[in-house]
Amino acid sequence: MSHTHDEQWTEVRRTLAQVATGTKKADLVVKNGTLVNVYTGQLQAHTDVAVAAGRIAYVGDASHTIGQDTVVLDAKGRFIAPGLLDGHMHVESTMLSVTEFAKAALAKGTTGIFMDPHEIANVFGADGVRWMHEEGRALPLKVYTTFPSCVPATDNLEDAGAELNVADIEDGMTWEGVEGLGEVMNFPGVVYGDPKMTGEIAATCRAGKAVTGHFPSEDEPMLQAYIASGVTSCHETVTREQGLLKLQLGMHLMIREGSAWHDVKEVIKVVTEDHVHPGNIMLVTDDVYPQTLIEKGHMNHVVRRAIEEGVEPVTAIQMGSINTARYFRVDGEVGGIAPGKCADLLLIDSLKDMEPSTVITDGNVVFDGGALQMAFPAYAYPEAARQSVHLARPLETRDFALASSRKDGAAETEVNVIRAIENSARTARGTARLPVKDGFIQSSLEQDVITLACIDRHHGTGQISLAFAQGFGLERGAVASTVAHDSHNLLVMGTNPEDMAFAANELAKLGGGMIAVLDGQILASVSMVIAGLMSDQPLEIVVKEVQALEQAWKTLGCELNAPFMTFSLIALPVIPELRITNRGLADVDKFELIPVEIG
Repeated sequence: MSHTHDEQWTEVRRTLAQVATGTKKADLVVKNGTLVNVYTGQLQAHTDVAVAAGRIAYVGDASHTIGQDTVVLDAKGRFIAPGLLDGHMHVESTMLSVTEFAKAALAKGTTGIFMDPHEIANVFGADGVRWMHEEGRALPLKVYTTFPSCVPATDNLEDAGAELNVADIEDGMTWEGVEGLGEVMNFPGVVYGDPKMTGEIAATCRAGKAVTGHFPSEDEPMLQAYIASGVTSCHETVTREQGLLKLQLGMHLMIREGSAWHDVKEVIKVVTEDHVHPGNIMLVTDDVYPQTLIEKGHMNHVVRRAIEEGVEPVTAIQMGSINTARYFRVDGEVGGIAPGKCADLLLIDSLKDMEPSTVITDGNVVFDGGALQMAFPAYAYPEAARQSVHLARPLETRDFALASSRKDGAAETEVNVIRAIENSARTARGTARLPVKDGFIQSSLEQDVITLACIDRHHGTGQISLAFAQGFGLERGAVASTVAHDSHNLLVMGTNPEDMAFAANELAKLGGGMIAVLDGQILASVSMVIAGLMSDQPLEIVVKEVQALEQAWKTLGCELNAPFMTFSLIALPVIPELRITNRGLADVDKFELIPVEIG
């Protein structure tokens, strides 16, 4: 802390003490609400909160802090709750810039997030992380960063646009507002002592920051080794039993409810049925679509889901506020309503509904009467951020033809197939017998097996890998996406090579995003010019574009929920079982590339 900063901090604290005793008057007093006390678990009726210099000065009967210039806000009949905190999320998944996301999140009562910008890091490395981090620091939403740990997600299966190493993490830990290490997905690397993973964890621990985890396995010795190696939380828990085990082993459990992954119903049973102490449990979103933000909300939706499953409202709010603040060691600033804390407050009519009518951050009313009440600063991404699709040349139909290696002239061949699973980050390994024509393996709409391609979009190498996918139900046309976790190469999937080439080329012209085409015509597209991951448009426009894209997928025959999320994960070679990367078909159980054709 600098000397100037130290003086300012002391001056603010002095002001708060003077307001608390009535020597000075408050800037704002929220009068006569029912306080949601996350420290004691109580609801305190007829309580005021006095605010000065953006912080809370007094909680109780604050009549003595009201002067002629004090703004008085009547909370009668409403609950006064602390602003909600999201302990793990990827802003890039909202398809919005940090600024546009902040507007949507604040309107729903989220006043702080711990973002893991590992999507942009896979495209632009530490520069991308810094752009999003800087954008977040200027906003009324408190944007904390966990520095991405696994860029690329694997060392030998794919090629991302950039790489982060131990030195990058050491540097990142010195940035103000970086509060931890992003989800450590390479759990085998952690357990078996990979120097990069152990070096990153050591650098984070030296900085006194949290090491956030990602452990989808059910291997208990691996889990205990993972925890012993320094990882302290996990958001990848989908069963009550795994949640209970992680809590018993001292891990902090992040229970996730996003747009595609709905884990609250099952995992919250550790509270409602096992009756564990909830202090080490956080609620998080992980990945949320723009449509979900408008229709269901953000952290308020996750808290609401916990309440719907039988959790006491105050306990659910604790899991979405103070527990998160304590985990990241920022509870001196945020997470609860008490003297000295930032004045991040929600006025809520019903704890069951969790819809805030007024949102206050740092003592300023940012949302009231159904609308945002302040202007947000603009952030200009550098031109480099908008130039992220680098193809060697325009794609042609021949690029999507997979030659058979069979020499016997057989009319069909057996292939490995990536089977998509609805509402799951996992895929299944399948096989299919496909026709061979003129030496090339053909897709089979009768078996719901279509062609899949992953194309290097970072280095202009012209590298293309081909495979087959099943489970999407596509009957015509093609789709493409530069959102392709985690390396974010160009993914294309379709029923015919003409539409696949057209989709890829048109998406490249847009600067990245998502597209659906049919018979050489664009049905719908979402332009994401920031790193090929985020739109520069307002939430309302992005929602309309995404709705049109969803409809286009249906027009092509796909009935899956959130199909483009499932599609975007088909290239993620850290979650079992089978994936495509720009290098080929990856067996994630063995962490090796395998042939598409069998035998």
